[in-house]
Amino acid sequence: MKHIVIEGLPAVGKSEALALLARFYPESVRILPELVKDVVTRNGIDLFTQRDELTEAIIAEVPRRRQQVTEILDRGLTCLEESHLGVHWAYAQALDDKGFLEAYRALEQALPEPDAYVRFDIPIDVSVSRQQARGTPEFEIDRDRLVRMLDGLDQWHRERGTDVRHVEANRPVAHFMRDLEQELDLPYGATAADLENTFDTILLLGRPASGKSEFIDFMTRREAGVRARTWRIAPFDVIDDFPILWDVFREDDLWEALGQPRRHSRRADENYAVDDPHLWAFLIERINQVVGERSRDAARTTRIIEFSRGGSSGYRDALDQLSPEILRHAAILYVSVSFEESWRRNVARYDAKRRDGILTHSVPREEMEKTYGKDDWFDLATAPHGLIEVRGIQVPYVTMVNEPESVDPEILGPRYHEALDPLFHLWRSLKQPSS
Repeated sequence: MKHIVIEGLPAVGKSEALALLARFYPESVRILPELVKDVVTRNGIDLFTQRDELTEAIIAEVPRRRQQVTEILDRGLTCLEESHLGVHWAYAQALDDKGFLEAYRALEQALPEPDAYVRFDIPIDVSVSRQQARGTPEFEIDRDRLVRMLDGLDQWHRERGTDVRHVEANRPVAHFMRDLEQELDLPYGATAADLENTFDTILLLGRPASGKSEFIDFMTRREAGVRARTWRIAPFDVIDDFPILWDVFREDDLWEALGQPRRHSRRADENYAVDDPHLWAFLIERINQVVGERSRDAARTTRIIEFSRGGSSGYRDALDQLSPEILRHAAILYVSVSFEESWRRNVARYDAKRRDGILTHSVPREEMEKTYGKDDWFDLATAPHGLIEVRGIQVPYVTMVNEPESVDPEILGPRYHEALDPLFHLWRSLKQPSS
């Protein structure tokens, strides 16, 4: 994760925590203050009575904030941003600020989309008492408005299917900061030697619901030094082609709403199915493009590229299309489950109440069988581990059997280690110097 937004109730400790992170991680982190509060302070605007003036000032400030985020990311640093305009949208609802609510759609499109949101959780009454204690009445929000704001913020996240992570903030500071560092994947506990012995790039492959997202979630929750030593993964950056595909689906929704034919997909019950076979190649080209655009950190990082493919030549075609820059530094971890297991997990994770969310997608079985019933991985990888030649480049791989399903770290940790340890040694024996 590279662009992370910190949100939470007033006086939860966002500014204080971010100031500590800036102090202790000067080589990897940059902090952006809360946009709305910064605008209010610099322009002398009353937060509650001058709402139209505030909206105008926010609109004027958004291009600069976008530039700030872009410059931080281009330098290969992690951008930690305090709060976001989705929070202000929720406040605007609570305050019945129709002017900002009307302006918000354009503002949302103008700002970069974060990789994740981290919410500092405290009870509302604790927020009220902390606000009173800090002595800034010009920013104080009463309990009733906080209740409405928090409901609105939860609605905002549900509608967008965002990745929201939670850190309990109503506890001793040392415990809170330890868990925050872990959630943000900051590598204070990892030595240079630990990070040196880690993968450059992992191609994380497997059928839908095979356990790829669970793998990433598991690694996200491990302390950086332990993860580097045990699983050979440094602080990591994930590139997943499904959000790109989801954007295509939603763009087709817009064409459909305009009375035009869908371009690349069709509706399948309550979700979508790919209707244009060229779309799979498009997704790989977007991955190549994203990798080319993103700078690698000055510090050691691991890039994880995640995708699923089906059909008689799905993985072969996808690998052949990946750029040589990716392939030269890659190792493949294929997460293996049967089609029936993929289907079972796919159904189990689907929440019909949130079917518009990106992480709750599901398609009818007929569509799953059509797209993923045939999987050519084992045509390429005839042994549990070895080398695949792609575009004249030897790429090491391991096939990890991920059945039976488990959420127990005591089971998953050894399972991942047994796959990644031999993969790392095979990859390291072939690795060319990083560019």
